Amino acid sequence: MATRTVSRAGPVAPETAWERYARPALWSQWAPHIRRVETDAGRIAPGVRGRVFSYAGVRVRFTVERVDEEQRRWTWRVGLGPLVLRLGHEVTAAPGGGSRTRLTVSGPLPVVVLYRPVAAWALKRLVAPAP
Repeated sequence: MATRTVSRAGPVAPETAWERYARPALWSQWAPHIRRVETDAGRIAPGVRGRVFSYAGVRVRFTVERVDEEQRRWTWRVGLGPLVLRLGHEVTAAPGGGSRTRLTVSGPLPVVVLYRPVAAWALKRLVAPAP
């Protein structure tokens, strides 16, 4: 098991960045590797389940484990067969304005290492105006 963290800051208000996380229907607008999301929930909450579809044809199941709306933090588990990643997200106010988002990914080392640059690209878009 390996754990890596990536963080990005941008001009978008923390409330806006958090809403982009909190509503699965918006994920494909800022995460370029996500084509669509299937879930019955309009908002993340503990126990929410669904599937994420990528442009590469990969489909992964997910379960939201924890959500703290006040602290703008959430954790989910994503799996494809025997490969499971745990992703912890956080949005905070950035010094001087805007927001900072941080992602901590835990899972098998090769998958974590390969996912890190994709995640960095998505997080940069998350905190940018009009992704």
